[in-house]
Amino acid sequence: MSPKKILHFAIGPIGGAILGIISLPIIAWVFSQEDIGKIALLQVALSFVTLFFTLGLDQSYVREFHETENKPLLLKTAILPGLIILLVFLTISLSYSSFLSETVFSLQSTTISWLLAIALLSSFLSRFFSLVLRMNERGLAYSMSQLLPKAFILIIILAYLIFDTTRSFEHLLLANTLGIVFASLIFAWNTRKEWCLRLVGSINLCQLQKMLRFGFPLTIGGLAFWGLTSFDRILLSRWSNFSELAIYSVSVSFAAAATIFQSVFSTVWAPTVYKWASKDEGHDKVITVTRYMLLLVVALFCIAGLLSWIIPFILPSQYAEVEKILVACLAYPLFYMLSETTVVGIGIARKSIYSMLAIIMALCINLVCNYILIPLFGAAGAASSTAIAFWFFLVFRTEFSIRVWKPLPRIALYSLTFVSVAGAIINALVHTYFIYLYWIVLILICSYFFKFEIKITIREFIKIIKLKSTTKIS
Repeated sequence: MSPKKILHFAIGPIGGAILGIISLPIIAWVFSQEDIGKIALLQVALSFVTLFFTLGLDQSYVREFHETENKPLLLKTAILPGLIILLVFLTISLSYSSFLSETVFSLQSTTISWLLAIALLSSFLSRFFSLVLRMNERGLAYSMSQLLPKAFILIIILAYLIFDTTRSFEHLLLANTLGIVFASLIFAWNTRKEWCLRLVGSINLCQLQKMLRFGFPLTIGGLAFWGLTSFDRILLSRWSNFSELAIYSVSVSFAAAATIFQSVFSTVWAPTVYKWASKDEGHDKVITVTRYMLLLVVALFCIAGLLSWIIPFILPSQYAEVEKILVACLAYPLFYMLSETTVVGIGIARKSIYSMLAIIMALCINLVCNYILIPLFGAAGAASSTAIAFWFFLVFRTEFSIRVWKPLPRIALYSLTFVSVAGAIINALVHTYFIYLYWIVLILICSYFFKFEIKITIREFIKIIKLKSTTKIS
């Protein structure tokens, strides 16, 4: 993939994070805490339905794409079974009036059930349409399809403000549903050549069986990871209250800005490391990249810890606790990104069972920690539990990778990340002003330990600046 195409794909997550940072404070000021807590469960429901009802055929579509000549038929074979099952499920659920709204939001409302059903169906379709754009390397169309719906939601929220519309949960859900439908329509238009060609005609049952055998087992691992990243919200809504869930979901949304690094890195990393492995030159380079990523992760923890005091100036007073738990919420995107560098051995050795095992073990730790901490600390307990679970997730992935591939130096990896997550948990549960001194000391230690990498990074940055200056002058 060329740098230009990588940039096109990066526009989506970067722009989405920027729009999220802009829209989040506005939504927090407009809607109540309980409404924002409930809408957090919408994302949980969307991710579960998209993962479960695709039956793993989305992964099979990616796997078979370059080896299949009839790509429109491949898309139909992948999308149709799950679509039929989802439509049957939604039809039965809607026949019970408020079943969906009670299950997800603990509310009795036929209107909310219908809005949720439309959102679930649109999200399912968007998953497959987005894969068509990704596999055809249409990065700009893919990014625009991510950006425009978020912009659309922001426009609707601003319209509520301008026209002084009633600010109820139904209106917030309507804005989100319209954004998801809008995304699905954009995806459908951009991929019309692929799906229009196969509206009529039967699917290949032999190919479907082959795709199910490959994709369905991956769904188990996907559901486990969904649990690892979603059970905190579900348990918080059940064992605490929607106000605490709102504080947590707002913190997670701010922390999601770190997914910019994760998305861009993941796009480049996987094809690059497998290319190195094919030439038997990956081990040393993986060690080097891991050190740079460790430097970045610890630095981001420290910077977030030192700047978290800004949050109360952005959000309403009832979200004061976001300042305390924001750093802990960074553990998921940052440790996941870091583990992508250390887990490569599992992919190279084709031992995917170890990836699933790492997720399941981390999920068990997450459930135990949530059971203990959420009743005591609410949102801070949920954030701490997820931070602990993802630190163990990093350790498990690294150790399993070493087991099936080659050894990696990990004393600095585990010690620096442990100190980072310990500071984040202290910040969330205790929150003393001495924590700022903690982050200052940690960033000084990190600067000394990685002085070689920092020198090289500064040198390369200066070289790029000089090169650009020379180009402009000439």
